[in-house]
Amino acid sequence: MPEPFKKNFDETTIRSAAGHLACAAASFDSEGFVARATDGLDALELKARSNQIVDALEVFLPDDFPVAVEILIASLAPAEDLADGNLVDGVSTRGIRGWMIMPLADYIARRGLDHLELSLDVLKIMTPRFSSEFAIRPFLHRFPRPTLAILAEWIADSDEHVRRLVSEGTRPRLPWGMRLSGFVVDPTPVIALLECLKDDPSEYVRRSVANNLNDISKDHPERAVEIARDWMDGASKERQRLVRHALRTLIKSGHPGALQLLGYGSAQVSLRRSEIQPAQIVLGEAITFELELESDMASDQALIIDYAVHHQRAGGKTTAKVFKWKTMILNGGGVFIGTKRHAIKPITTRRYYPGRHRVEILVNGQSLGIADFTLGIE
Repeated sequence: MPEPFKKNFDETTIRSAAGHLACAAASFDSEGFVARATDGLDALELKARSNQIVDALEVFLPDDFPVAVEILIASLAPAEDLADGNLVDGVSTRGIRGWMIMPLADYIARRGLDHLELSLDVLKIMTPRFSSEFAIRPFLHRFPRPTLAILAEWIADSDEHVRRLVSEGTRPRLPWGMRLSGFVVDPTPVIALLECLKDDPSEYVRRSVANNLNDISKDHPERAVEIARDWMDGASKERQRLVRHALRTLIKSGHPGALQLLGYGSAQVSLRRSEIQPAQIVLGEAITFELELESDMASDQALIIDYAVHHQRAGGKTTAKVFKWKTMILNGGGVFIGTKRHAIKPITTRRYYPGRHRVEILVNGQSLGIADFTLGIE
Protein backbone atom coordinates (compact mmCIF):
# COMPACT_ATOMS: atom_id res chain seq x y z
CA MET A 1 0.00 0.00 0.00
CA PRO A 2 1.52 3.40 -0.96
CA GLU A 3 2.58 5.84 1.73
CA PRO A 4 0.00 8.54 2.53
CA PHE A 5 0.68 11.96 1.02
CA LYS A 6 1.34 13.46 4.45
CA LYS A 7 4.59 11.50 4.59
CA ASN A 8 6.00 13.93 2.04
CA PHE A 9 6.36 16.30 5.01
CA ASP A 10 8.29 14.07 7.38
CA GLU A 11 11.14 15.07 9.68
CA THR A 12 13.81 13.99 7.19
CA THR A 13 12.42 16.25 4.47
CA ILE A 14 11.91 19.17 6.86
CA ARG A 15 15.43 18.82 8.21
CA SER A 16 16.83 18.71 4.68
CA ALA A 17 14.95 21.92 3.79
CA ALA A 18 16.28 23.55 6.96
CA GLY A 19 19.80 22.71 5.89
CA HIS A 20 19.33 24.40 2.52
CA LEU A 21 17.81 27.47 4.19
CA ALA A 22 20.76 27.64 6.60
CA CYS A 23 23.18 27.43 3.66
CA ALA A 24 21.35 30.37 2.09
CA ALA A 25 21.51 32.45 5.31
CA ALA A 26 24.02 31.71 8.06
CA SER A 27 21.72 33.40 10.58
CA PHE A 28 18.87 30.96 9.94
CA ASP A 29 18.17 28.86 13.06
CA SER A 30 17.76 25.47 11.44
CA GLU A 31 17.34 23.53 14.69
CA GLY A 32 14.71 25.94 15.95
CA PHE A 33 12.93 25.73 12.62
CA VAL A 34 12.92 21.91 12.65
CA ALA A 35 11.65 21.80 16.23
CA ARG A 36 8.79 24.20 15.43
CA ALA A 37 7.89 22.56 12.09
CA THR A 38 7.88 18.99 13.46
CA ASP A 39 6.05 19.65 16.73
CA GLY A 40 3.28 17.03 16.96
CA LEU A 41 3.84 16.10 13.33
CA ASP A 42 2.54 12.53 13.60
CA ALA A 43 -0.96 13.74 14.49
CA LEU A 44 -1.21 16.11 11.50
CA GLU A 45 -2.47 15.45 7.98
CA LEU A 46 -0.92 16.81 4.78
CA LYS A 47 -2.27 20.38 4.71
CA ALA A 48 -1.90 20.82 8.46
CA ARG A 49 1.74 19.74 8.21
CA SER A 50 2.33 22.19 5.37
CA ASN A 51 0.67 25.00 7.34
CA GLN A 52 2.84 24.25 10.35
CA ILE A 53 5.94 24.53 8.16
CA VAL A 54 4.64 27.92 6.95
CA ASP A 55 4.20 28.96 10.60
CA ALA A 56 7.81 27.99 11.27
CA LEU A 57 9.01 29.95 8.24
CA GLU A 58 7.22 33.03 9.56
CA VAL A 59 9.03 32.67 12.88
CA PHE A 60 12.53 31.97 11.60
CA LEU A 61 12.79 33.94 8.34
CA PRO A 62 13.50 37.68 8.55
CA ASP A 63 10.51 40.00 8.96
CA ASP A 64 11.77 41.97 5.96
CA PHE A 65 9.89 40.18 3.16
CA PRO A 66 12.31 40.97 0.28
CA VAL A 67 15.20 39.67 2.41
CA ALA A 68 13.24 36.52 3.25
CA VAL A 69 12.53 36.04 -0.46
CA GLU A 70 16.24 36.14 -1.27
CA ILE A 71 16.83 33.34 1.24
CA LEU A 72 14.05 31.22 -0.20
CA ILE A 73 15.28 31.63 -3.76
CA ALA A 74 18.83 30.78 -2.76
CA SER A 75 17.59 27.58 -1.06
CA LEU A 76 15.95 26.17 -4.20
CA ALA A 77 17.34 23.35 -6.29
CA PRO A 78 19.18 24.74 -9.34
CA ALA A 79 17.32 24.79 -12.64
CA GLU A 80 19.58 22.18 -14.23
CA ASP A 81 18.45 19.64 -11.62
CA LEU A 82 14.90 19.82 -12.95
CA ALA A 83 15.73 18.12 -16.24
CA ASP A 84 15.42 14.63 -14.69
CA GLY A 85 11.70 15.21 -14.25
CA ASN A 86 11.70 14.00 -10.65
CA LEU A 87 9.89 16.88 -8.98
CA VAL A 88 8.22 14.83 -6.24
CA ASP A 89 11.02 14.32 -3.76
CA GLY A 90 11.96 17.31 -1.64
CA VAL A 91 15.35 16.12 -0.34
CA SER A 92 17.68 16.95 -3.22
CA THR A 93 21.22 17.44 -2.02
CA ARG A 94 21.45 20.63 -4.10
CA GLY A 95 18.34 22.45 -2.97
CA ILE A 96 14.62 22.38 -2.23
CA ARG A 97 12.17 21.03 -4.80
CA GLY A 98 9.12 18.75 -4.83
CA TRP A 99 6.52 18.78 -2.08
CA MET A 100 8.53 21.18 0.12
CA ILE A 101 7.78 23.90 -2.43
CA MET A 102 4.15 23.88 -1.25
CA PRO A 103 4.82 25.49 2.16
CA LEU A 104 7.41 27.83 0.66
CA ALA A 105 4.88 29.04 -1.91
CA ASP A 106 2.18 29.31 0.76
CA TYR A 107 4.54 31.48 2.78
CA ILE A 108 4.73 33.83 -0.21
CA ALA A 109 0.92 33.88 -0.40
CA ARG A 110 0.61 34.59 3.32
CA ARG A 111 3.30 37.26 3.66
CA GLY A 112 3.61 38.70 0.16
CA LEU A 113 0.23 40.20 -0.65
CA ASP A 114 1.68 43.69 -0.18
CA HIS A 115 4.47 42.84 -2.65
CA LEU A 116 2.48 41.69 -5.69
CA GLU A 117 5.10 41.79 -8.44
CA LEU A 118 7.90 40.41 -6.27
CA SER A 119 5.66 37.61 -4.97
CA LEU A 120 4.54 36.57 -8.45
CA ASP A 121 8.13 36.60 -9.66
CA VAL A 122 9.03 34.19 -6.84
CA LEU A 123 6.08 31.90 -7.54
CA LYS A 124 7.14 31.83 -11.19
CA ILE A 125 10.60 30.69 -10.09
CA MET A 126 9.18 28.07 -7.72
CA THR A 127 6.56 26.50 -9.98
CA PRO A 128 8.98 24.48 -12.20
CA ARG A 129 10.24 22.85 -9.01
CA PHE A 130 6.76 21.56 -8.11
CA SER A 131 3.79 23.91 -8.56
CA SER A 132 2.53 27.28 -7.32
CA GLU A 133 -1.07 26.72 -8.44
CA PHE A 134 -2.47 27.01 -4.90
CA ALA A 135 -0.33 29.93 -3.73
CA ILE A 136 -1.16 32.17 -6.68
CA ARG A 137 -4.88 32.10 -5.95
CA PRO A 138 -4.92 34.62 -3.06
CA PHE A 139 -3.34 37.14 -5.45
CA LEU A 140 -6.00 36.44 -8.08
CA HIS A 141 -8.68 36.84 -5.43
CA ARG A 142 -7.39 40.11 -3.99
CA PHE A 143 -5.78 41.70 -7.07
CA PRO A 144 -7.46 40.06 -10.08
CA ARG A 145 -6.65 42.64 -12.77
CA PRO A 146 -2.92 43.18 -12.15
CA THR A 147 -2.39 39.47 -11.50
CA LEU A 148 -4.19 38.50 -14.71
CA ALA A 149 -2.09 41.04 -16.61
CA ILE A 150 1.09 39.34 -15.41
CA LEU A 151 -0.30 35.88 -16.19
CA ALA A 152 -1.06 37.07 -19.72
CA GLU A 153 2.65 37.78 -20.16
CA TRP A 154 3.54 34.29 -18.90
CA ILE A 155 1.58 32.67 -21.73
CA ALA A 156 4.63 33.17 -23.96
CA ASP A 157 7.14 31.85 -21.40
CA SER A 158 9.50 29.14 -22.63
CA ASP A 159 8.88 26.96 -19.54
CA GLU A 160 5.82 24.71 -19.79
CA HIS A 161 5.42 24.75 -16.01
CA VAL A 162 5.01 28.52 -16.05
CA ARG A 163 2.47 28.34 -18.88
CA ARG A 164 0.59 25.62 -17.01
CA LEU A 165 0.50 27.84 -13.92
CA VAL A 166 -1.54 30.32 -15.98
CA SER A 167 -4.25 27.76 -16.72
CA GLU A 168 -4.11 25.68 -13.53
CA GLY A 169 -3.83 28.62 -11.14
CA THR A 170 -6.93 30.30 -12.63
CA ARG A 171 -9.20 27.25 -12.40
CA PRO A 172 -12.39 28.50 -10.71
CA ARG A 173 -12.83 25.27 -8.73
CA LEU A 174 -9.32 23.86 -8.35
CA PRO A 175 -9.48 20.82 -6.01
CA TRP A 176 -7.82 21.54 -2.64
CA GLY A 177 -7.47 25.19 -3.66
CA MET A 178 -9.20 28.43 -2.73
CA ARG A 179 -12.34 28.83 -4.81
CA LEU A 180 -12.08 31.84 -7.10
CA SER A 181 -15.66 33.04 -6.64
CA GLY A 182 -15.31 35.92 -9.08
CA PHE A 183 -14.35 33.52 -11.87
CA VAL A 184 -17.11 31.12 -10.86
CA VAL A 185 -19.59 33.94 -11.50
CA ASP A 186 -17.88 35.32 -14.62
CA PRO A 187 -15.12 33.23 -16.21
CA THR A 188 -14.57 35.67 -19.09
CA PRO A 189 -11.04 36.73 -18.00
CA VAL A 190 -10.02 33.08 -17.61
CA ILE A 191 -11.44 32.10 -20.99
CA ALA A 192 -9.28 34.75 -22.64
CA LEU A 193 -6.19 33.03 -21.21
CA LEU A 194 -7.39 29.56 -22.23
CA GLU A 195 -7.92 30.74 -25.80
CA CYS A 196 -4.22 31.54 -25.99
CA LEU A 197 -3.17 28.18 -24.51
CA LYS A 198 -5.54 25.72 -26.20
CA ASP A 199 -2.94 24.82 -28.84
CA ASP A 200 0.08 24.92 -26.54
CA PRO A 201 2.80 22.50 -27.72
CA SER A 202 2.84 20.83 -24.29
CA GLU A 203 0.29 18.12 -23.46
CA TYR A 204 0.90 19.03 -19.80
CA VAL A 205 -0.44 22.53 -20.47
CA ARG A 206 -3.29 21.45 -22.74
CA ARG A 207 -4.49 18.98 -20.10
CA SER A 208 -4.65 21.86 -17.62
CA VAL A 209 -6.61 23.96 -20.12
CA ALA A 210 -9.11 21.10 -20.40
CA ASN A 211 -9.42 20.87 -16.63
CA ASN A 212 -10.07 24.60 -16.42
CA LEU A 213 -12.80 24.49 -19.06
CA ASN A 214 -14.28 21.49 -17.24
CA ASP A 215 -14.45 23.64 -14.08
CA ILE A 216 -16.22 26.37 -16.05
CA SER A 217 -18.71 23.84 -17.44
CA LYS A 218 -19.99 23.09 -13.93
CA ASP A 219 -21.35 26.64 -13.58
CA HIS A 220 -21.76 27.67 -17.23
CA PRO A 221 -22.55 24.50 -19.20
CA GLU A 222 -23.97 26.23 -22.27
CA ARG A 223 -21.05 28.61 -22.51
CA ALA A 224 -18.56 25.76 -22.15
CA VAL A 225 -20.27 23.87 -24.98
CA GLU A 226 -20.21 27.01 -27.11
CA ILE A 227 -16.47 27.40 -26.52
CA ALA A 228 -15.88 23.71 -27.22
CA ARG A 229 -17.88 23.93 -30.45
CA ASP A 230 -15.75 26.85 -31.59
CA TRP A 231 -12.56 24.99 -30.67
CA MET A 232 -13.63 21.89 -32.58
CA ASP A 233 -13.86 23.86 -35.84
CA GLY A 234 -10.79 22.77 -37.80
CA ALA A 235 -9.30 21.24 -34.65
CA SER A 236 -6.14 19.18 -34.62
CA LYS A 237 -6.17 15.73 -32.98
CA GLU A 238 -4.54 17.29 -29.93
CA ARG A 239 -7.24 19.94 -29.59
CA GLN A 240 -10.00 17.38 -30.14
CA ARG A 241 -8.53 15.36 -27.25
CA LEU A 242 -8.50 18.51 -25.12
CA VAL A 243 -12.17 19.21 -25.86
CA ARG A 244 -13.23 15.64 -25.05
CA HIS A 245 -11.48 15.87 -21.70
CA ALA A 246 -12.94 19.32 -21.01
CA LEU A 247 -16.49 18.11 -21.59
CA ARG A 248 -16.20 14.99 -19.42
CA THR A 249 -18.45 16.28 -16.62
CA LEU A 250 -21.14 17.35 -19.08
CA ILE A 251 -20.88 14.01 -20.88
CA LYS A 252 -21.28 12.10 -17.62
CA SER A 253 -24.36 14.17 -16.80
CA GLY A 254 -25.86 13.56 -20.26
CA HIS A 255 -25.77 17.16 -21.47
CA PRO A 256 -27.36 17.03 -24.96
CA GLY A 257 -25.17 19.75 -26.49
CA ALA A 258 -21.93 18.16 -25.27
CA LEU A 259 -23.01 14.71 -26.43
CA GLN A 260 -24.03 15.99 -29.84
CA LEU A 261 -20.78 17.90 -30.28
CA LEU A 262 -18.77 14.73 -29.72
CA GLY A 263 -21.00 12.67 -31.99
CA TYR A 264 -23.22 10.99 -29.41
CA GLY A 265 -27.00 11.19 -29.58
CA SER A 266 -29.68 9.86 -27.28
CA ALA A 267 -28.89 6.19 -26.64
CA GLN A 268 -31.39 3.89 -28.34
CA VAL A 269 -30.65 0.74 -26.36
CA SER A 270 -32.33 -1.64 -23.94
CA LEU A 271 -30.72 -3.16 -20.85
CA ARG A 272 -31.46 -6.86 -21.21
CA ARG A 273 -29.54 -7.98 -18.13
CA SER A 274 -27.45 -6.59 -15.27
CA GLU A 275 -25.97 -8.38 -12.29
CA ILE A 276 -23.57 -7.66 -9.42
CA GLN A 277 -21.41 -10.29 -7.77
CA PRO A 278 -20.96 -10.77 -4.89
CA ALA A 279 -23.94 -9.13 -3.24
CA GLN A 280 -21.95 -8.50 -0.05
CA ILE A 281 -18.33 -7.40 0.30
CA VAL A 282 -16.08 -5.83 2.94
CA LEU A 283 -13.89 -2.79 2.46
CA GLY A 284 -10.84 -3.73 0.42
CA GLU A 285 -12.66 -6.24 -1.77
CA ALA A 286 -14.19 -5.78 -5.22
CA ILE A 287 -17.49 -6.20 -6.98
CA THR A 288 -17.92 -7.43 -10.54
CA PHE A 289 -20.93 -6.36 -12.53
CA GLU A 290 -22.14 -7.59 -15.87
CA LEU A 291 -24.55 -6.04 -18.33
CA GLU A 292 -26.08 -6.89 -21.65
CA LEU A 293 -27.21 -4.06 -23.94
CA GLU A 294 -29.25 -4.48 -27.10
CA SER A 295 -29.51 -1.83 -29.80
CA ASP A 296 -32.99 -0.57 -30.60
CA MET A 297 -31.79 0.96 -33.89
CA ALA A 298 -31.27 -0.49 -37.32
CA SER A 299 -28.19 1.66 -37.86
CA ASP A 300 -24.93 1.90 -35.93
CA GLN A 301 -24.71 4.28 -32.96
CA ALA A 302 -21.87 5.71 -30.88
CA LEU A 303 -22.11 4.97 -27.16
CA ILE A 304 -20.35 6.17 -24.02
CA ILE A 305 -20.84 3.59 -21.28
CA ASP A 306 -20.15 4.83 -17.75
CA TYR A 307 -21.26 3.73 -14.33
CA ALA A 308 -21.96 5.53 -11.08
CA VAL A 309 -21.30 4.09 -7.64
CA HIS A 310 -23.72 5.51 -5.08
CA HIS A 311 -21.74 5.50 -1.83
CA GLN A 312 -23.46 5.35 1.52
CA ARG A 313 -23.05 8.50 3.61
CA ALA A 314 -23.60 9.24 7.27
CA GLY A 315 -27.30 9.60 8.00
CA GLY A 316 -28.42 7.15 5.34
CA LYS A 317 -28.06 9.36 2.27
CA THR A 318 -25.94 8.40 -0.73
CA THR A 319 -23.66 10.33 -3.05
CA ALA A 320 -22.77 9.23 -6.58
CA LYS A 321 -19.34 9.09 -8.17
CA VAL A 322 -19.26 8.50 -11.95
CA PHE A 323 -16.51 6.33 -13.46
CA LYS A 324 -15.53 5.96 -17.11
CA TRP A 325 -15.94 2.52 -18.65
CA LYS A 326 -16.05 2.28 -22.44
CA THR A 327 -16.72 4.12 -25.69
CA MET A 328 -17.86 2.04 -28.62
CA ILE A 329 -19.88 1.77 -31.82
CA LEU A 330 -22.82 -0.59 -31.36
CA ASN A 331 -23.99 -2.16 -34.62
CA GLY A 332 -27.61 -1.79 -35.63
CA GLY A 333 -29.61 -4.45 -33.81
CA GLY A 334 -26.40 -5.60 -32.10
CA VAL A 335 -25.75 -6.69 -28.54
CA PHE A 336 -22.96 -5.65 -26.18
CA ILE A 337 -22.05 -7.88 -23.24
CA GLY A 338 -19.67 -6.28 -20.77
CA THR A 339 -18.01 -7.17 -17.47
CA LYS A 340 -16.42 -4.64 -15.12
CA ARG A 341 -14.53 -5.12 -11.86
CA HIS A 342 -14.59 -2.26 -9.35
CA ALA A 343 -12.55 -2.33 -6.14
CA ILE A 344 -13.91 -0.67 -3.00
CA LYS A 345 -10.67 0.16 -1.25
CA PRO A 346 -9.61 2.82 1.27
CA ILE A 347 -8.54 6.14 -0.22
CA THR A 348 -7.60 9.39 1.49
CA THR A 349 -10.36 11.44 -0.18
CA ARG A 350 -13.36 9.34 0.89
CA ARG A 351 -14.72 7.91 4.11
CA TYR A 352 -16.72 4.73 3.67
CA TYR A 353 -19.81 3.77 5.65
CA PRO A 354 -21.35 0.31 5.91
CA GLY A 355 -24.68 -0.48 4.34
CA ARG A 356 -26.37 -0.58 0.96
CA HIS A 357 -24.48 0.82 -2.00
CA ARG A 358 -25.68 0.99 -5.59
CA VAL A 359 -24.24 0.73 -9.10
CA GLU A 360 -26.01 2.69 -11.84
CA ILE A 361 -25.37 2.05 -15.54
CA LEU A 362 -25.17 5.21 -17.67
CA VAL A 363 -25.22 5.15 -21.47
CA ASN A 364 -24.75 8.52 -23.17
CA GLY A 365 -25.62 10.04 -19.82
CA GLN A 366 -28.92 8.16 -19.53
CA SER A 367 -29.60 5.90 -16.55
CA LEU A 368 -30.44 2.36 -17.64
CA GLY A 369 -30.72 0.64 -14.31
CA ILE A 370 -29.48 0.27 -10.76
CA ALA A 371 -28.28 -2.78 -8.82
CA ASP A 372 -27.43 -2.95 -5.12
CA PHE A 373 -24.65 -4.45 -3.04
CA THR A 374 -23.88 -4.31 0.68
CA LEU A 375 -20.58 -3.03 2.04
CA GLY A 376 -19.26 -4.07 5.40
CA ILE A 377 -16.49 -2.31 7.37
CA GLU A 378 -14.30 -4.66 9.37
